Amino acid sequence: MVSATAPELTTRLLSAAGSGDREALDRVFSLVYEELRRLAATVRRDRASETLNATALVHEAYLKMLPSANQAWQDRVHFLRVAARAMRQVLADAAARRATQKRGGGLAVLTLDGSLPAGSVLGPDDVLDLHRALDELAELNPRQAAVVECRFYAGLSLNETAEALGVSVPTVTRDWRFARAWLAKRLRGR
Repeated sequence: MVSATAPELTTRLLSAAGSGDREALDRVFSLVYEELRRLAATVRRDRASETLNATALVHEAYLKMLPSANQAWQDRVHFLRVAARAMRQVLADAAARRATQKRGGGLAVLTLDGSLPAGSVLGPDDVLDLHRALDELAELNPRQAAVVECRFYAGLSLNETAEALGVSVPTVTRDWRFARAWLAKRLRGR
């Protein structure tokens, strides 16, 4: 018997999860856990004092994904894209909670590598502004907002993003360039 590769196994398990097999979704989560944690660490820029570290972010995102466990999962990239959206929502929720504290003292920051001018650093209020800006961008161009979610939150490559969205790599490249510029302008203009 030939064993399945990790992507093939993931796709088969996602198909089973889409049919209501919760154990299959748990196995998918186990298969991609380290990748999700690495992506969350990149997004969070792990800090020892952080209340919502990379591990917590992955777990919270998973809990947010559970209600959609029976959806028609396409493949590993689709799963990561949904996980990216869940991480974005978890970060925005956590930032909203922290922003209610007086001046947000002692909070960790989030940076957008290459998404904003060099040295740009986002605190809790900025995370909320980014979340709102992405919602605005989604109203203007949903695909460009999806590119940002795939590239920034899921850490997908240009090729993986193109595959996830069903478009060409040059289209993703253009959308990514435009979205970064639009977000930088929008966030500077607040």
